[in-house]
Amino acid sequence: MDSLKGKRIRLRAIEPTDEELLYRWENDPKIWQVSNTLSPFSHYVLRQYLEQAHLDIFQAKQLRLVIESSDGNKPVGLIDLFDFDPQHQRAGIGILIGESAEWGKGYAKESLGILLKYAFTVLLLNQVYCSIDEYNTASLNLFKNAGFRVTGKKEKWNRTLSGWSDEWFLQITADDWSVIDRNEGISLINV
Repeated sequence: MDSLKGKRIRLRAIEPTDEELLYRWENDPKIWQVSNTLSPFSHYVLRQYLEQAHLDIFQAKQLRLVIESSDGNKPVGLIDLFDFDPQHQRAGIGILIGESAEWGKGYAKESLGILLKYAFTVLLLNQVYCSIDEYNTASLNLFKNAGFRVTGKKEKWNRTLSGWSDEWFLQITADDWSVIDRNEGISLINV
């Protein structure tokens, strides 16, 4: 898994030493709206999660990776494949850049490209999908620019402090991605 590298980042397996990082990011109320979290996570719960993090995606149905910047191996976020369904060859994807100071630096874009290549060439998925709140324009633009297409709308899906918001459902298929990959030249080292 250490071979998931880009020009400015690498994706690495989650480690027990990441407990404090997860505790800080998972318990940030600003993130709860996009992660559908309603309450904080305890250290105990996170430790239990980390004890199971060694399971492969076929056992856990999830793959969570830490996004590290290449300069100094500093963790800047997390990227996940979740709801992995090997029979139907699909999974959901989510990205978190944990510190606002790291937003807009291209970490999410590069991470998404690397994990999509892994999903389509190693896991042999047929499609990857995500759901994004209508007000999360940065994420909508990120996924659309990566080749995801809006294929559905869930009306009044998320309750917010100011009322209800819609949620967009986006997908990218292996066929869509293969055209983008040939044009973009996204590289994946030693996978």
